[in-house]
Amino acid sequence: MNDFSKKSPSDNSRREKIAINGAGPVGALLAVMLAKKGYQVDLFESRPDSRKTNIYQGKSINLALSDRGWKALNAVGLDDEIRQQAIPMYCRVMHDIEGNITKQPYGTEEQAIWSVSRSGINEQLIDLAEQEPQVNVHFDHRLVQLNFADNTAVYLNENHHQKIHESDLVFGADGAFSKVRRLMQELPKERISYSLDYMQQSYMELSIAANEDGSHKLEKNALHIWPRKDFMLIALPNIDGSFTCTLFLNHEGELSFASLNTKAKVTAFFHQYFAEAMQYLADPVEDFLSKTPSPLCLVHIYPWLVNDSIALIGDAAHAMVPFYGQGMNCGFEDCRILSELVEKHEHQWADILAAYQDERKENGDAIIELAKRNFVEMSDLAGDERFLLRKKIEAKFHKMHPDLWIPLYAMVTFSPNIPYKTALRVGDIQQKIMDEIMLMPNIEDHWQQDHVYEKLYHLAKEMLVHQLSEVQR
Repeated sequence: MNDFSKKSPSDNSRREKIAINGAGPVGALLAVMLAKKGYQVDLFESRPDSRKTNIYQGKSINLALSDRGWKALNAVGLDDEIRQQAIPMYCRVMHDIEGNITKQPYGTEEQAIWSVSRSGINEQLIDLAEQEPQVNVHFDHRLVQLNFADNTAVYLNENHHQKIHESDLVFGADGAFSKVRRLMQELPKERISYSLDYMQQSYMELSIAANEDGSHKLEKNALHIWPRKDFMLIALPNIDGSFTCTLFLNHEGELSFASLNTKAKVTAFFHQYFAEAMQYLADPVEDFLSKTPSPLCLVHIYPWLVNDSIALIGDAAHAMVPFYGQGMNCGFEDCRILSELVEKHEHQWADILAAYQDERKENGDAIIELAKRNFVEMSDLAGDERFLLRKKIEAKFHKMHPDLWIPLYAMVTFSPNIPYKTALRVGDIQQKIMDEIMLMPNIEDHWQQDHVYEKLYHLAKEMLVHQLSEVQR
């Protein structure tokens, strides 16, 4: 049999049949959202079911769920269930090379980003998708062909048997190395601009085990960072008391994954740069030697659409590095915006997809740029005294004039109604203003004095006045 059996259609069966390629968090959430709109959805995943087979080991970064992601989950009533498996992180805890610790709040006392396991949230969302009568999930189905004229797809299942599937709409939610996107690029008559750029750094997952009583060895409600300028180690808490750690290091070069190729070199590296962390890490040297580092890449592509019926979403459209914790949040926001456009354009998909691309492309480019920049802040500047002073001045001024100044991190992370493109533009202006403030004589001694904030207010009013209305929306 070469086609898929369908569940009983609802009274919305007149609506388009939709295929989503990629059952990661974004694809699974999109399936739930579209099913709730009355669409019949087939969700395809090339890998086995992670609830039965561990497909993530050594290959995942814990994810930081913030307000944009929560807003999308709330839109379909999934936020409470996801929150039960998430841990709020209210601050960064910085561990310097001497073992000294400093804390940097992410925002106000109640503001947090939330640590979630990639596999955990993915499995929760797949469970929820399977509860929707309009959703069929197909694991071990690898896309091999896609006819862009009639949206017919050919898959190979785990037994290498061909399966043919017909649909009205196709979404590529299949990640940074999307097969849907690659097939789009091969179309001879489409003018598709595309780039995939690898960062100098790669990453590797390490771990910190829980204490014997199940408690955390480090402060639980924090993201821990060991910044070392050109490289860094981070740790995010898990609900079982463990931490998922990620080492970001140059892929090649004098000090890199490539050069650390013996047990003696790796041991010396960890003891020299992460001596304090060694008391917590579980077999980091053996882990390092047994694993292959994974790449970090940036994806830009335009257009995201073909024939008003095939579209990219999530990392397939805008893969970014993880240094702003926005990859999944941006993908979830894609889903929410798309869902809202379904209603706005009354289920007319040519209009929906055109508006979706117009809305999301520029914002995707903006957060890719912001995420790339944030590596420097996390690995280097976050331990710099003048940088920390800069943040203190911004935080104080924000309390004094919350409508005039929202720090860039708060715009990106805690302000889901501010588009990424606006955050980037306003953040660049704020950067120039703060550069001028930091040149004031003896700013280290006088930073709490009134004249500093009078000048800051004058500069902000002068340079940000035309941005305020958009920021406040």
